[in-house]
Amino acid sequence: MRKKVLLYSLLGLIPICTIAVIWCNNIINNTAKGKLYNNVQSIPYNKVGLLLGTSKHLPTGYPNLYYTYRIEAAASLLKAGKIKYLIISGDNSRKEYSEPEDMRADLMAAGIDSAAIFLDYAGFRTFDSMVRLKEIFSQDSVTIISQQFHNERALYMASKEGISAVAFNAADVQARQGIRVQIREKLARVKVFVDYWFGKKPKFLGDKVPIPA
Repeated sequence: MRKKVLLYSLLGLIPICTIAVIWCNNIINNTAKGKLYNNVQSIPYNKVGLLLGTSKHLPTGYPNLYYTYRIEAAASLLKAGKIKYLIISGDNSRKEYSEPEDMRADLMAAGIDSAAIFLDYAGFRTFDSMVRLKEIFSQDSVTIISQQFHNERALYMASKEGISAVAFNAADVQARQGIRVQIREKLARVKVFVDYWFGKKPKFLGDKVPIPA
């Protein structure tokens, strides 16, 4: 009897969870309307770009195309003069692993001057990256750089933090390769609302980092 009650309770949660996912997804999509760009020439200028970190390699050891395409997108904006400085925000939670340093090295290999690059080592999550952009780097306007699905979520957070933002869409990964990421993204969008509901704070803040004029 108890097992049946538990089963019925779990089944009853399915429509509630489905509605929550759809509701959160729609709000985030609507917030991003008019703020997403695919063409370097059409995107407006911002002094600072925010490149959201990801791992250079997949667990299998193969190159991570999300990473590769983000590097290409950031380099194209800098070379076109659409941003003057770039903050790279990513995970550096282990001594042997640093998304910001990997990305800086590959951007420099692509011809980007290191003087234009600033590293945020405590961007453990997109939420942390967006809050730290304002609290640590003192920026209230930005061009976000990632894949479109990720940019949409980051743009919602920017709106919550009082940051005027647009986003440049890096090339996406083919659906079959990125299906797990897309599923995780749906859940991450719900988590955004949970974080703000409970007043979540970044894992670390710290000293201010000045960005030149």
